[in-house]
Amino acid sequence: MGFLAGKKALVVGLASNRSIAWGVAQALHREGAELALSYQGEKLQGRVEKMGEELNAAVCLPMDVSDDAEIDAAMGQLGQTWNDLDILVHSVGFAPREQLEGRYLDCVTRDGSRIAHDISSYSFPALAKAAKPMMSAGASLLTMSYLGAIRAIPNYNVMGPAKASLEANVRFMAADLGRDGIRVNGVSAGPLKTLASAGISNFRYMLNYVAEGSALKRNATVEDVANACAFMSSDLAAGITGEILYVDCGFHIMGMAFPEQS
Repeated sequence: MGFLAGKKALVVGLASNRSIAWGVAQALHREGAELALSYQGEKLQGRVEKMGEELNAAVCLPMDVSDDAEIDAAMGQLGQTWNDLDILVHSVGFAPREQLEGRYLDCVTRDGSRIAHDISSYSFPALAKAAKPMMSAGASLLTMSYLGAIRAIPNYNVMGPAKASLEANVRFMAADLGRDGIRVNGVSAGPLKTLASAGISNFRYMLNYVAEGSALKRNATVEDVANACAFMSSDLAAGITGEILYVDCGFHIMGMAFPEQS
């Protein structure tokens, strides 16, 4: 029996089987959680429903996280399937592609910033507000961040401030929901070969740089991140809230590369 047996988990942000969200959904399923999945728009419906069948998901919900009415409708539909919700995983991030290449001030725009912050950051508390009536003491909210929230990363541009905002949301939400016994955390993954990362310019160079500069001398994998997410969503992490857990093979701790010693 897995350590999430009896838990009900909603995973938001599935778009393909080359995503962190898919890895997390697989890990939660492996550990015994019953799943609900969401998709954005009819274009992704068939793909996500097929993934749901593979994981025996209870329901697949249409949800555009930039639309409060769609969030409320999805939570209403979920409430018809389950009476309560133990785990909500927010694996959502987006910025217009032109915002993710070149010098920061050449790329950043007011509209691009609005979109990146709305979808990548505000959608997390928006989901929490809608899900809260179904959540009680012991429940967990989890989101996905990246080192660009606290470090300047080439070409990450407007997503850096958006992820910084997301991490601030983790802290404020944890402080607010703590009195209800609900935990809120984030996982900051190292660069991964996902569909989303394909939109970042020079991503292959980033992978090589991080692998060489990390403490473990490799890149993290989707499985590494998914397993950490399963733990953070479980009662094994009952005393952890308001934290950003780094799963990047120790890259974020390194001040400089140490020479190889024989």
